Parts: sequence; C-alpha cells; structure tokens
Amino acid sequence: MLLVTGAAGFIGSNVIAALNARGRSDIICVDQLDNGDKFTNLVGRKIADIIDWATLQEDSLPHLQGIIHLGAITDTQTRDCRALMTANYEFSKRMLWLADKMECPMVYASSASVYGDGVRGFRENPENEKPKSPYAFSKWAFDEYVRRQLAVKRVTTPVAGARYFNVYGPGEAHKGDMASFMYKCFCAVRENKPITLFDGSHKIYRDFIYVDDAVAITLFLLDNRLTGIYNAGTGSEVSFLDVAEIIAGKDVEIFCVPFPAKMLRGYQAFTQADLSKLRAAGFRDSMSTVELGIARYRRELVA
Repeated sequence: MLLVTGAAGFIGSNVIAALNARGRSDIICVDQLDNGDKFTNLVGRKIADIIDWATLQEDSLPHLQGIIHLGAITDTQTRDCRALMTANYEFSKRMLWLADKMECPMVYASSASVYGDGVRGFRENPENEKPKSPYAFSKWAFDEYVRRQLAVKRVTTPVAGARYFNVYGPGEAHKGDMASFMYKCFCAVRENKPITLFDGSHKIYRDFIYVDDAVAITLFLLDNRLTGIYNAGTGSEVSFLDVAEIIAGKDVEIFCVPFPAKMLRGYQAFTQADLSKLRAAGFRDSMSTVELGIARYRRELVA
C-alpha cells in the first residue's frame, strides 16, 4: 500500500497515473477537495481510498510500502506564514514520522524557491539556499528539519526531497493564478486573446520541467530508496519570452505590461537546476525540451 498526499493536485494526480500504468492501484489518496474542479484530476484513476488531510489518522492506516508527500499550500505569493507553516512544515513532520514508524521510504516535495535569487548557485547544499518568501521559507524549514533528524539518526528510513523547479503540464487547470505560464499562454490562445508578459521577460529565465519528467524523478527516488535532496529540473533555462513565442506562433499577439510591485519581493529572475547529484545517483532519463514539452501539452489540452 502506498500513501500519496496532494493526490488530487497537479503533480500528485500525475504520479497516480504513472503508478496505475505500472499496475498499482493500492494507493491511499490524501487531499483537501475544497476546490470544485480539483476532483476531476482523480476521475478514472484506480485507487484504494480517499482521505481528507484534516481527518487523517495515522494510527488507522494499514502498513505502508512508501509515502509520496506532495500536499502543501502552493501559493508562492501568500504572506500568511502561519498557514504555510501549518500545512507545509507541521503536516510534513507528521508524514516524516509516519514513514519512520512504518519503516518505508518517503519522497516529499521540496522547491527550487529555497534558492532565492540564485546568486549562490542551484546545487542541493545549505550554503546555496536563501529563501526570500514565506512559501520558500516553509519549504526550506522542512528540508532543514529532515537534515537534522537524519544527521542525529532519529530518522532511519530513506527520505528524499524532490526539489521541483517550474513544473508544467496536464492537471494544473485548478491552480488558477498559480498555474504555469505555459497553461496561461494556452488559455489566451484558446480565448483569442493576446499573450501577456511582464516588462523584461526576455531577461527572466526559468528551468521549466514537463510534469512527466518530474514524476519520473519522483518515482526514481522512491524506487531506489534514496536519501537526501535532489533537484527536479532539466538543467536548462528558457526565457518567458521564448515560451510565449513558441506557443503564440505567427498568429497570436504578445504584449508587455508593467511588472507588479507586489511580486518583486522574493521573485526569482533566474533558475537552472544542477543535476549532478541526481545523475550521480543513477537517473539516466532524458528530459523533454521546452519545445517538446509544449507540443506534448498542446496535444493533451486538445484531446
């Protein structure tokens, strides 16, 4: 039996699809289905049970073979640090100790936001990390908590953090403003509207990773019972302008608007995953280029 938190979310629902493709349906889904559209990500999935995260009782669970903990507040712009720490830190601690009790491997969602402005680089070392938003801090705090427990050997089960960069692909429609730039571009095209960029977007570069590749990394960490933090990106950076031009083609207008002042604090203008540690651990899959990922995403959206 596997436990997946955030199961109806973007990455979580794609993880379940990949597990189903392997023939696994012994999956306990944990989520908060307060979003009226979120449930659609689980339609057609083969699972064993659905539990609301607020009513989850660890003592009532069967023996688990693994935990994939993806549930979190994912709004990177929220300033409610208390809510973030409750959901992203305290609940994550519960999942860590559940994994240790069950003696099963756990993979959890870390975030590239912990690197801050990136001037220290993007390698999975504490000296490279400088979170600059409440969301990034909540993710960094749990990374540090796991490191401390592993260092003193209070936790002995394999625990790996998948440090996701900018993930995009099917299953993110419910995310609203937090949906990927790719999804917003596709929505604009579908509605016969121009694609909107912020001023300076030609100088804003991100490491965009297609969701199938993020899922492959996640399951690799679980399958191999790895411990530590591993970047989940492509190792390549692409500007927002380049993304817009790929999706727009020749027929869609692109125009720029002023950069919102409220977003300046903690905003990352550049990310590029260092994959040295992941490759050294044996992950050999090739990553989708942005061009290929966008083409695959387009096919999924029109299917």
